[in-house]
Amino acid sequence: MRYAVHAEGLVKRYGETRALDGIDLRVPEGRLLGVLGPNGAGKTTAVRILATLLRPDEGRATVGGFDVVKEAHKVRSLIGLTGQYAAVDEALTGVENLVMIGRLLGLTRMDSRRRAAELLDRFDLTGAASRAAKTYSGGMRRRLDLAASLVGRPQVLFLDEPTTGLDPRSRTELWDVVRGLMAEGVTVLLTTQYLQEADELADDIVVFDHGRVIASGTSDELKATTGAQVLQVRPLAEGHLGLVGDVITEILGTSPELAGGQATVNIMDPTLVPRIVRRLDDLGVVAAELSLRKSSLDEVFLALTGHRAEPSADESLPAEKQEVPA
Repeated sequence: MRYAVHAEGLVKRYGETRALDGIDLRVPEGRLLGVLGPNGAGKTTAVRILATLLRPDEGRATVGGFDVVKEAHKVRSLIGLTGQYAAVDEALTGVENLVMIGRLLGLTRMDSRRRAAELLDRFDLTGAASRAAKTYSGGMRRRLDLAASLVGRPQVLFLDEPTTGLDPRSRTELWDVVRGLMAEGVTVLLTTQYLQEADELADDIVVFDHGRVIASGTSDELKATTGAQVLQVRPLAEGHLGLVGDVITEILGTSPELAGGQATVNIMDPTLVPRIVRRLDDLGVVAAELSLRKSSLDEVFLALTGHRAEPSADESLPAEKQEVPA
């Protein structure tokens, strides 16, 4: 199998802190790898190494078959990068931003304008092409930023929490763009703390914590790792919620979460559900809703890291700890 991104044993230290502590990554060509993890887990550090913006202290990585340290210039010719915040020049118009990127990549003025027009149309920005980027909404800026990363027709695209701060509609629009790129064969590495985002887009997922990969697999494989299903019971009479909680605790030996008018609990043995239903019936409690489902990716994340994912502030290191290779 050919890997568009292949990393082995990546280590990055900052004094006594190991931002990365032996990371292995493999992304087959044309697939999307979702990288999950809490703030400070090492996601952005890994992206910066793969994008040739940082040098690893140990280990080796290749992108498109080229070493990210020894052949950095070749790697840069293959990749696109979109960070957590839009990096467009707000004083320039949309078309000027894209033409500038094209010229910096060595395209002729005519080719730069042609490529800019293609991308503005693709990202539904043609109507705003002549407006300064500072007048764009957050979603429009993110689309322009992603368009800028595609001017050079990258084979590999790094998206570092690209939907941070976007409203649900803008986020969904960006997901559609990413799906379109994947359909064209672009390989994508996506870091995110939106669990639904990884569920929707990723072919494979790795979970980072404290600079290490603590789990990997498809979304369904990760959901199966908890070994539990989730039971949710909503009583018809809200006043019976406490009683529902007592019954579940009595039968499962585990106290459920009581919130939003329903009781929610992880259950290892689903054959106990009929006992809960019978006990509630004996007590005259009518269940308006009762469901048994697989764990969500958010619940898997909680089980693996000890807390829920939080759409985050920038994971960036202080400026004095950043490196950009010459």
